[in-house]
Amino acid sequence: SKYDAANCGLNVSSGEAEESRRSDGGAPRDVPQRHRRSWVWNQFFVLEEYTGNEPLYVGKLHSDVDKGATSIFTIDENTGDIHATKRLDREAQAYYTLSAQAVDRITNLPVEPRSEFVVKVQDINDNEPKFLDGPYLAGVPEMSPLGTMVVQVAATDADDPTYGNSARVVYSIIHGQPYFSVEPKTGVIRTALPNMDRETRDQYVLVIQAKDMVGQMGGLSGTTSVTVTLTDVNDNPPRFPHKNYQYTVQESLPVQSVVARFKAADADIGSNAEMDYRIMDGDGPGQFNITTDEDSQDGVLLLLKPLDFETKSSFSLRIEATNRNIDSSFLSLGPFSDTTSVKVTVEDVNEPPVFAAPLSRMVVPEDARVGTSIGRVSAHDPDNINSAIRYSIDRNTDLERFFNVDALSGIISTAKPLDREANSVHNLTIFAIESRVALVTVQDINDNAPVFAIDYETLLCENTMPGQVIQTISAVDRDEPLKGHSFSFSLAAPIAVNLNFTLRDNRDNTASILTKRGGFQRREQPVYRLPVLIRDSGTPALSSTNTLSVRVCDCDADGVALSCGAIAYTSTGLSTGALMAILGCIVTLLVMVLLIVMMRRRRKVPLILEEERDIRENIVRYDDEGGGEEDTEAFDMVTLRNLNVMRDPSIRRDVTPDTPTFFHYASAARPPYKTLPDNVVFREFIWDRLKDADVDPSAPPYDSLQTYAFEGSGSVAESLSSLESLSTDSDQNYDYLSNWGPRFKKLADLYGNSEGSSRVFS
Repeated sequence: SKYDAANCGLNVSSGEAEESRRSDGGAPRDVPQRHRRSWVWNQFFVLEEYTGNEPLYVGKLHSDVDKGATSIFTIDENTGDIHATKRLDREAQAYYTLSAQAVDRITNLPVEPRSEFVVKVQDINDNEPKFLDGPYLAGVPEMSPLGTMVVQVAATDADDPTYGNSARVVYSIIHGQPYFSVEPKTGVIRTALPNMDRETRDQYVLVIQAKDMVGQMGGLSGTTSVTVTLTDVNDNPPRFPHKNYQYTVQESLPVQSVVARFKAADADIGSNAEMDYRIMDGDGPGQFNITTDEDSQDGVLLLLKPLDFETKSSFSLRIEATNRNIDSSFLSLGPFSDTTSVKVTVEDVNEPPVFAAPLSRMVVPEDARVGTSIGRVSAHDPDNINSAIRYSIDRNTDLERFFNVDALSGIISTAKPLDREANSVHNLTIFAIESRVALVTVQDINDNAPVFAIDYETLLCENTMPGQVIQTISAVDRDEPLKGHSFSFSLAAPIAVNLNFTLRDNRDNTASILTKRGGFQRREQPVYRLPVLIRDSGTPALSSTNTLSVRVCDCDADGVALSCGAIAYTSTGLSTGALMAILGCIVTLLVMVLLIVMMRRRRKVPLILEEERDIRENIVRYDDEGGGEEDTEAFDMVTLRNLNVMRDPSIRRDVTPDTPTFFHYASAARPPYKTLPDNVVFREFIWDRLKDADVDPSAPPYDSLQTYAFEGSGSVAESLSSLESLSTDSDQNYDYLSNWGPRFKKLADLYGNSEGSSRVFS
């Protein structure tokens, strides 16, 4: 028999093997009947989350004919061993139902009915507890008793709750002690301290942990946060910050105007801080009323009746503030009300005069003479000052000026003859005006800069020692500051660092001028001028620069000035110093004339002569740091012209050494130039100069390019220049230039083969 697997789980089919159905020759023969076999297995369990490389062994089926295989489980058709080929997750599928059937290996026919069995996935602790509703927000009233419930948290674990302790969760508080606690099994959070005050701290953040495996070591855990806010209760009574308040209002304040605003402080919030104000008692009943500003909870004192400074100049009130919503649980904390005293002072306002009678009727006959008194008006000043009253007629009501009124007494008299038939009634308006003396004071501003108090005349003796005070100065200011003048002194910027004088500010609105040296001489400078900067303390500060003149004087032993200022020289004679100066000038002029004459005599022959056209080049020496066009010297051509003179090898003619030359040639090593051919002289001369420059320790550390031109009438080598080639026929042979090396190749090409060729130069 064999084991067979079907779809959807493990379908194992069973069948009978027809081992003895045939007799010899193909005829059937009698065989014993096979007894029905049954599957032999126990319930299989497989470990979830297995991650091994080999198939996980599940169990073995025992039967004569077994065969089965699925995509998840495989069965060995020979041994009946079942293996799981994939990673199983109990939380995804907790068990698998498999069916098996015995099938004949040869005929593939079932030999017994199909049978089912279940493979359960065994749970492991691979899921940590999770707070699905977190993070949590909760609130608890302040001042709550110990153990008041705040909120309950719950964590879920996806592991199997019926197997082991993988899903048995225990709660603990990680952060939030000692204010709160949590029950380990239920997750209920409670207060751990009594009487927590919201006004001290109103919010707490807790961290709650849920751990499986009943909290044992090795269990998995999850956390969540719980934000607990203490809600307000009315546990703080209102309190006035001050026990006395004072306010000032003018007597002209309109009715229903706000006289004052004040507030009783309450640490509670919301409805627990709402309060009512009332006037308990006072000396002005019905004069004021108080209400509550619902937005700010301020007490607003309102004026109900007009004020009169002359009648009553101040009021004293007692105000009470009481909480509207009182919690009986906190009555023991004290009365939830407070009182304060409020004093209102009435400020006088200059009120207009008041007439004794509002309307006066006067009768006068029409034939009354001019100046007849017809009546009198009277008014008084309601203020305490009781100022004098002056009367006048509103001329808009008496355009023709029929009447006059005495300004002091108020007596009204006729000013023109009256005519009843023309105008029988005159309506006059009388003005009563307070007569007061007004004193107008012009307020001072800082608009004047300080200056010297006087014109100082400062004398300085020639024998004055350093550090001696030669003058004390002060200043004045036309302004009138409220707190008196305060001046500061300093030397102005151009002279602040002079070497002759210094200034010391005495900090008492004076300053001292001191000398910084001695030995002043009238002959050198008879007068010194010091610019002194003076600054006041106004706002803004003003300053001015004042010049102090210091005259140098000849003084006696007691310091009394004998003569000051510049010295007047007489014309009777010259001093010895003046004669020496004049003589020095004459000598200088003579020397300059001699130098000019000598320079003209030693003037060099021009480089280009008109008759000889002597053309040469200058030899230029360049030192380490160039000096421009002046840093040049012409090479002395006498050496090349006078070839009959032996050259001293110890002297350099191109560069003048600063130190003596220590290298000397042997006399036999160099033949005299006069014994050499002309073409060799030039070559040997250049090589000797090069050798001297290479071995001479006094030579400068740089290369010197020197050009020697055999030009002019005295040159043995004659001219190589092409400037005269167009006008002069020369038969000179220049083939020897090819032997002088590559540096003369260009000349050899130009002059080596000159026959039959024409040259054009531009």
